[in-house]
Formats: sequence, C-alpha cells, structure tokens
Amino acid sequence: MSIREISPQEALQRQQVGALLLDVREGYEQATGMAAGAVALPLGEVAQRISDVAPDKACEILAICAHGQRSLRAAYALQQLGYSNLASVAGGTVRWIDEGLPMAKAGGDEDFYDRYSRHLRLPEVGEAGQRKLESARVVVLGAGGLGSPAAFYLAAAGVGTLVIADDDVVERSNLQRQILHTDARIGMSKLDSAAHALHGLNPRVNLEGLPERVTSANVDALLDGADVVLDGADNFPVRYLLNDACVKLGIPLVYGAVQRFQGQVSVFDAGRQRGRAPCYRCLFPQPPAPEDAPNCSEAGVLGVLPGVIGMLQATEAIKLILGIGEPLVGRVLMFDALAMRFHETRLAPDPACPVCAVGKPFPGYIDYAAFCAGA
Repeated sequence: MSIREISPQEALQRQQVGALLLDVREGYEQATGMAAGAVALPLGEVAQRISDVAPDKACEILAICAHGQRSLRAAYALQQLGYSNLASVAGGTVRWIDEGLPMAKAGGDEDFYDRYSRHLRLPEVGEAGQRKLESARVVVLGAGGLGSPAAFYLAAAGVGTLVIADDDVVERSNLQRQILHTDARIGMSKLDSAAHALHGLNPRVNLEGLPERVTSANVDALLDGADVVLDGADNFPVRYLLNDACVKLGIPLVYGAVQRFQGQVSVFDAGRQRGRAPCYRCLFPQPPAPEDAPNCSEAGVLGVLPGVIGMLQATEAIKLILGIGEPLVGRVLMFDALAMRFHETRLAPDPACPVCAVGKPFPGYIDYAAFCAGA
C-alpha cells in the first residue's frame, strides 16, 4: 500500500487533533530544531523503539525528516510493523520552516551537534565516534612545524584533551611554517600562543601544557592516560625517549619528520602489538650522524611541508582513536614535495630490537643525548 504525503500545514492541523508527529532525522539534525510538538526518533531506531512511543498501532503517525525521503522510508517500515494510519510530510522540516510553522529547540548539546555535524554524517564516525574523540587524550610533542597543523586539526575534530609539551617561545623565523603562531605573538611562549589559537578555533577542547624539556624524569607523567602520542620533536634524543616510553606504556606513537622538501610519517604500536608492529628503533636502530641529518635551522625546510606531514599525523591519530581504517603500522609513508609523489615502504619489527622484541623486558631509560652523540 502506498504512503500518503501531506503538506506541513495539513500535518500541523492533524497534529493539533491528536496525530503523532514523528521526527526521524538524526540527533545532530534534531538538535538544531524540530517541528513543535514532534517526537524525536531517528530512522535507524524506528523499528526498535516505536512500540514505546506509539503502542497503539491504529494511531495516526505523521513522519517528518529534512526533505521528505527518509520520512517515506520510516512510514513504509512502520507499515511493515502493522501500523496502518500513516503519512509522510512532503518537503519535510525545510518546507515546515519555509512556511513559518512553529519550531522548538530539541534538548541536548546544540553546539556539539552543530559543530561536528559533518563528522556525525559519516557512518564510520557518527555520534558514538565523536564521543570517543571528545573523551580522548592526545599528547602532542612540540607546538612547532608538525605540532601546529596536527594540533589545529585535532582540535577542530573535537579531540577532548590535547596535551602539548614545548618550552620554547615564538620567534619570527617560526612563522613560515608554524601556523599556530602569529606575528603579534612573537616572544610569547608557544604554549600560550597555541592555547590562544586552539581555544579560538574550538573552545570545547581542554588544553594542558608542559613548558619543560621532555626528559626521562617527566615523560611517564606526560604520557599518563594518553590514547595516542604524536611526535613533533625536532631532535633525535627526544624521539628515542618518546619511542621507548610509548613501548613501555603501550601507547601508539604517530611519527613524523621533515627535511628540506621531503617528509615521512608512520605509526609505531609495538607496545600493544609485540612481534607484529615495529617501533622507531626498528626503523633507526642507531641515530644518524649529525652531518647526515641536519635540523631545519641548518638545512632549511619548505614551509608547507610540515603542514602536509602534520595533517597526515592528525589523520592517523583520529583513525587510531576511532578504530577505523588501516593505520600506518608497519608502513612508512614518504612524501617528496618537489616531485609531488608519495612512496610507501614496509617496515617489519626487528626481532633483536633492544626495546620492543618479544619477551624482552623494558631495559629502562638511557642517556639519550649520549646515545645520539655516539658516546
């Protein structure tokens, strides 16, 4: 049997004499406003919950969505369940609003549903995934070239707590690539500058800062409770320390590095996947000689390159939190900006790795400066 379609004006009249107006849009849509008096019941929940809302199968039910397509589907689903007095509101809530009919604000966190509406439309994210992001804790090491774009995107995505470690101040030479900062904030601590930018983007995000060098003495406290760690370090001793701490604590580490026109990114998750996933030491068992790996201040870097790599790091962090997609575990993704090419290299765990080998107890933190200096 076909479903009759009625105008919003007729739906209002039917509602006023006892018909049930059923809003079958998603929660994030309902949060922006519903037809006055409508009952919220998203399409995916209609079959499971309609008996609670309308136990009498002879009652008149008017389904309304955004434009009129989902309401028809809801009505057909109700028909299959034995409901017989059904109609769909043609043009949906959009037409209801255009005709000036009464609206009401739905309960709930309107800012949440509005701010993250594009995430909520993704089946792979949805409200459950967005709540995961909101409850997540991500540590970002450095508010510099990599940390800047990564932190921006993580904050925009709705990661609930960002912990940023950086003991530096904003310098003019940073501004070519460190997009968290501005000319007006030269001389300000990078943590304060980052807080200004990130809270301006998303005031829902909780920001914590460590204005100190990361060392063996404070790294465990820094990473406590972290779901993901993002490596934006600019020196090898801290990279090795961060790797060892993440293996010890069982936290996935999203690695990124840039130099001149090339960058690379990977995910090291050996702490949770011993023998199946590599760590940073499996990629670099020994640090390169200083002359083979000059830093950006010595070798230079294309300003947009950290943006590309930092964005990829943020992508991997979000995937890890949500448990979706295929993280870059066991793979190193390399980017050549001049050639505009990506290249992927497989990386297996090193069975002789001094930190992540199967069955090997954690050896303890070492003097990383001396290790990287070849002492």
